[in-house]
Amino acid sequence: MPTNPQRDLADALRRAQGAAPAHILRTAQIARRERTLLQQRGFLVEIIKGWYALTTPQARPGDSTFWHLHFWAFVSAYLQQRYGQGYCLSPEHSLDLWTASTQIPKQLIVLTARGGVFTLKLPNNSSILLYPNRKSLPVTTETKQGVQVMPLALALIRTTPSYFTLSATSAELALRMVRVEELSRALLAVEVNVSAAGRMVGGLRHLGLPESATRLEADLLAAGIAIKPQNPFAEPARLPVGAVLPSPYAGRIGAMWSRMRSDVLAHFPSPPRSMPDQFRYLRRVNEIYTHDAYHSLSIEGYQVTPELIQRIADGAWNPTENPEDQGQINAMAAKGYRAAFNQVLSSLGDVLRGRSPGKVVDRDLQSWYRALFSPSVQANILPASALAGYRERRVFIRGSDHVPPAVEAVPASMESLFDALAKEPSAAVRAVLGHFVFVFIHPYSDGNGRIGRFLMNLMLASGGHSWTVIRVERRSEYMAALEKASVQGEIADFTKFVVGEMKASAKLKPFRRQTGSIS
Repeated sequence: MPTNPQRDLADALRRAQGAAPAHILRTAQIARRERTLLQQRGFLVEIIKGWYALTTPQARPGDSTFWHLHFWAFVSAYLQQRYGQGYCLSPEHSLDLWTASTQIPKQLIVLTARGGVFTLKLPNNSSILLYPNRKSLPVTTETKQGVQVMPLALALIRTTPSYFTLSATSAELALRMVRVEELSRALLAVEVNVSAAGRMVGGLRHLGLPESATRLEADLLAAGIAIKPQNPFAEPARLPVGAVLPSPYAGRIGAMWSRMRSDVLAHFPSPPRSMPDQFRYLRRVNEIYTHDAYHSLSIEGYQVTPELIQRIADGAWNPTENPEDQGQINAMAAKGYRAAFNQVLSSLGDVLRGRSPGKVVDRDLQSWYRALFSPSVQANILPASALAGYRERRVFIRGSDHVPPAVEAVPASMESLFDALAKEPSAAVRAVLGHFVFVFIHPYSDGNGRIGRFLMNLMLASGGHSWTVIRVERRSEYMAALEKASVQGEIADFTKFVVGEMKASAKLKPFRRQTGSIS
């Protein structure tokens, strides 16, 4: 029978997927011929000797997106294959997973029941430190990201004091999530670590949870154990006094907002003394629309021109009668941008008339998104399900070390963002952090950057600040500033970047075609 390369490739892919639902394979799970075929065609990438990841031809081992996609699946499969149930993550890394940290650790520390100390080197300069310590392994473990971790209370008790300063947000979230009886039980189950008990009581009081602190202290005293409470945190609490978290997702967004807002205020100019006339403001926004659309779409990688955008704005784009127009995906993106922009203008009108900008965004955000992608759906470029709301799968940002929250985290994270926008008194903070936190969450499969910039401008307008165009020529600076905020938690560079673009946008002239100016 003659060979069919495409059929052979499809068969190999089907068998590889069947052998590895999590897309991580060992050499023994796939025939050598098929392994070679998949590697040659770019569908199989080696992680370490004998271990592979099933991926797309665009991925390479050094690509951060590739590694973020496969990291925890590989860790889970590798540790299970090598140690079975005889391992557990360190207290610190257990807490990171309990509190939904989005950062991939450079060195993951794993306690094991057997073997020697060993460092396993992995892609992207990351590694796993395997450390045998049978006595420290908990009797029972929990599973997060497919990996065995310590129970939350035990991880809090065993973590180092420095974790409360170096990873203060995660430590705060963990203490707000844990049940007091679980802390008491974990402390009293073995010889009590008096220092750790003091940190728990002092930390709970610092977070505005005095009843929990008193109960824990009373449990220990009833067992004949007196402690000296000590606050392990070096900074003020980030969440409201007494806040208790059923999950870490909303808490992480709220804590991030609280920590960053002072830096935004320190680097943003004061708002105008009075709000601008709403009709003049709207006229100015329409005047620079073509600049806005051209730069926003170009930042996202669409090959559009100011002339194409103007044709759509003028109603001169007709895919029914012009076959060339019908085949342009870029034109669909531009048409969607115009439709979404019109929706944003409607929202802007409400904000300029005094409605709460946070509530307006909460109400209208989904209509912006639907308008942005409706033309592509109607042209059968995207499936209709693309309009249904938040994403249904993990997303990764190519070239970034930031991993957006998991699918199940998106609704709670967005609710936290809407809540922060509604409560925030500063338009500058709403604009800078609104944009940043939105793209940090990445709630949609596509369009996050464009919608994030719409959100930013609506919030700028709510304080009388100029409508701002992020220029494609400064894309690398823009992305670098967002990356620094996402990975290092430093918002100053992004704030200063927005301020610079706001000042430049105030000088923009209406786009002019060769035949004249925009009406």
